[in-house]
Amino acid sequence: MNSALVTAAELAELLEGPTPPVLLDVRWQLSAAKANGEPAFDGRAEYERGHLPGAVHVDLDRELAGPPGEGGRHPLPDLGVLAAALRRAGVSAGRPVVAYDGGIGWGAARAWWLLRWAGHQDVRVLDGGLPAWRGPLAEGPEPAPEEGDFQPEPGAMPVVDAAGAAELAREGLLLDARAGERYRGEVEPVDPVGGHIPGAVSAPTSLNVGPDGRFRPLGELAARYAELGAAKEGARVGVYCGSGVSAAQEVLALELVGIRAALYPGSWSEWVADPSRPVAKG
Repeated sequence: MNSALVTAAELAELLEGPTPPVLLDVRWQLSAAKANGEPAFDGRAEYERGHLPGAVHVDLDRELAGPPGEGGRHPLPDLGVLAAALRRAGVSAGRPVVAYDGGIGWGAARAWWLLRWAGHQDVRVLDGGLPAWRGPLAEGPEPAPEEGDFQPEPGAMPVVDAAGAAELAREGLLLDARAGERYRGEVEPVDPVGGHIPGAVSAPTSLNVGPDGRFRPLGELAARYAELGAAKEGARVGVYCGSGVSAAQEVLALELVGIRAALYPGSWSEWVADPSRPVAKG
């Protein structure tokens, strides 16, 4: 595996090869729908309307995260729940995995990060997500693949907690992957408090991708993160967002240009759950 990404054309070739990858459909959206009285995004319904042939739907909220609470809106999942979901989808240690979403890269990157963190060595994200796919789509309920044998062994990707994030903000580089207006505290549609961790640097995930949802060329990504200070020799880098989902896309972008960054899974939703933690605005 030379990259954490795979293009739609490359994926089509892999699916015709001797060891086709397991396909995970991880379509998910951050939504304030409940507050607005609108129906929440339904990833399974989207899956049944059309998905890559052979793909299995994985529920980000229920299978790739633990129950919301003091640890944030999407804390790391129980290992037993994660293992069962991945094995149900056919994930095995010796078989490649490709995750895709609706194109923004958040859901797929969360699956990529979790699998890498849990010890899987061959995981990629479909660049551009489902909109980039040019082949036929399947409809209806998911298939029942042969159960996989994957056993999570966490620790293969770096993680920081709230104290570690605060320390990185002071002495390393802590990137805030949310939109700039949320970082500045001008709006906060999801969490009870707006603003950012003091010392964190704004680095919205929207700037990692182009209008088509595909990641920007490596040279552009490298220049972006060099300007933010992530490319300095010996730099210690961490990323957070609202709840540890979009931050995974930023960790992926950094990985593409050779920078290993730690994820703060609890992110802002955990940070503000403790009123004693400081909040910066502007």
